Amino acid sequence: PRSLSARVGVRACVSIEGGRAGAACRCLRIRVDRQGAFAMKFAMVCASNMNRSMEAHNLLKNEGLDVESYGVGSRVKMPGPTAREPNVYPFGTPYATMYEDLKRKDEALYEKNGLLKMLERNVKVKTAPQSWQENTTVMFDVVLTFDDGVFDKLMDDVQQREQKLMKSFLVINMAVKDNPKEAGRAAPLALQLCRKIEECEDWEDDIEDIVEDFTNETGRKPFYTVCFY
Repeated sequence: PRSLSARVGVRACVSIEGGRAGAACRCLRIRVDRQGAFAMKFAMVCASNMNRSMEAHNLLKNEGLDVESYGVGSRVKMPGPTAREPNVYPFGTPYATMYEDLKRKDEALYEKNGLLKMLERNVKVKTAPQSWQENTTVMFDVVLTFDDGVFDKLMDDVQQREQKLMKSFLVINMAVKDNPKEAGRAAPLALQLCRKIEECEDWEDDIEDIVEDFTNETGRKPFYTVCFY
């Protein structure tokens, strides 16, 4: 049986894994698409807004979904010449600036490990990596994280925010290894999951079945929680 979450803000969020009972409260979405149907807004979130979130952002954007992407880390980190020498940049540093910096440092190395190719992709999607914690204006219907630690950091931030509108939103975590190959495999799965949510009549009623169907089809077992703005 389903349990009903009290409308007392994010701290009343109920986490669900696998086919466990969900928690939902209805809300009115005010954005509509060109056909007059409810238009959902998605956020893809990883640590640095470089690889997993951007691979998914790129695909969802190309498929016509309303999507943005973020990172939850304190800074943008990418591999360097050694494990102890990562390349670190503040959020908001343009991808084009990172590209030129890495190219100047060691073009052969960063061409070989795929960072330059990744940045070339990112430049075509948006200008610069964005911090989830710094976003205080854009609201989402669905937030998809790609790592348990990313999910935890995002929830820590969400729980510190004041809930005024009592508008529900869904946070889903699908664990993905942080490398280009796995990010490439995960992006179509993210699209598949987001399509299922977007096409249902009411995700708050249907999310348990959606996740169960997704798990049966893909073998992936995301977990989720319902939160409030």
